[in-house]
Amino acid sequence: MKRALVVDDDRNVHDIVRMYLDREGFEVTAAEDGSAALECLAKSVPDLVILDVMMPGIDGFEVCRRIRRLHDVPIIFLTCRDDDVDTIIGLEVGADDYITKPFNPRELVARVKAVLRRTQLGPATEALHVSAGDVDIELASRDVVVGDRTVKLTPKEFDVLVLLASRPRVVFTRDKIMEHVWGYSFEGCDVRTVDTHVKRLRKKLVEAGSRRSTIEAVWGTGYRLVVSEG
Repeated sequence: MKRALVVDDDRNVHDIVRMYLDREGFEVTAAEDGSAALECLAKSVPDLVILDVMMPGIDGFEVCRRIRRLHDVPIIFLTCRDDDVDTIIGLEVGADDYITKPFNPRELVARVKAVLRRTQLGPATEALHVSAGDVDIELASRDVVVGDRTVKLTPKEFDVLVLLASRPRVVFTRDKIMEHVWGYSFEGCDVRTVDTHVKRLRKKLVEAGSRRSTIEAVWGTGYRLVVSEG
């Protein structure tokens, strides 16, 4: 049985999400604020976190940041803040998806399933190791190493890197990256979602000292990973 943690100060949201996820076989735990959510995570890490942004005390963005320091658990933001800037911030701090209120419970269930499908793809279906230039990726442990330095990536940044590194020099469109990494049509977000993740990924690789693996933007199309010799 999959376990979901729902973090929201509205008990009606708890009841609705619990009802629909119960039907899908989930065990649902509810927390009414950020502090309670972090206490729950300290005791047991669920398979999924559904997280509100606007909460008393610690807001959802900060809760997400703290979770990401320790865990790769999938996180879906569920909030009434329908703003492009907030969407980008949510994705930057490590969220896997972002749904605004009022929401369709069936859509939420579909998003939950899509996120879990993507994050639970086992290494048995693909290679265990990917190398591109001076970047080494261990798929089973989701570790990324440049030279002798480990690079800390969010789950989405990791998946973008795996896609680009799996076929160096091949140009992937933003739509193709979105489809592969997010697993479905990410309605409500534009190309800045991909651009933001690539920008942060590129910065982290440079800061780790990568000199042979460069993520290039192909104007009007998308991105590719270029590997140089030496």
